[in-house]
Amino acid sequence: MSDKPLSNTQKAVQAIRSLIFSGELAAGSNHLEVELAERFGMSRTPVREAALILEGQGLLELRQRKGVRILPVSVADMGEIYDVLTELESLAAEQAARQGYSSKDLAALEAAINDMDAAIDAGDLHGWADADDRFHAELVRLGRNSRVSAIVAMMSDQVRRVRLMTLFMRPVPQKSNKDHRNVLEAIANGDFEAARSIHKTHRQQAKQMLIGLLQKMNLNQV
Repeated sequence: MSDKPLSNTQKAVQAIRSLIFSGELAAGSNHLEVELAERFGMSRTPVREAALILEGQGLLELRQRKGVRILPVSVADMGEIYDVLTELESLAAEQAARQGYSSKDLAALEAAINDMDAAIDAGDLHGWADADDRFHAELVRLGRNSRVSAIVAMMSDQVRRVRLMTLFMRPVPQKSNKDHRNVLEAIANGDFEAARSIHKTHRQQAKQMLIGLLQKMNLNQV
């Protein structure tokens, strides 16, 4: 049986998110709902419903009689977000290592790392970023804590926006791939202390690199 077609609201969410991440709807810019509706070939209602969803995800804000404003993310915001993600994902890594997962259970996590390696070999940084997103999402899922999953999902979009902006400024992320494989090995071995420690150090280093890049760009907001 085929999948249920997307509603107009879901289509609008996808369309707006895509435009935000591509930079076509720039941080700090304002857009009338009617203009977005005309652009997407739909009525204002699903656009407004989509805006409410994306407002909850921290990507934009609804402004009375002014439509939507695409929210910037400050360097300070990114520091706070990374601090929260570091703790929650490190907890997920620890909890995953306590589950006694088989190699089959960890296949998706390993596949994401393999795809990251292949993307680096091919010089495909966007492909690497997509595989990296899959790794982090699967790591959190394996931690089996629904509240951790919900909080991480809420913040991940904001991290993704800034990472895409700095993707071609950072060093080739070979060390990141190695860190991820070490986390996988620790989980497979049931070494929960190592899984937590390795991932926490990885996230802390990623935070410092990202903040450094943003400061080098002289950006207070992105």
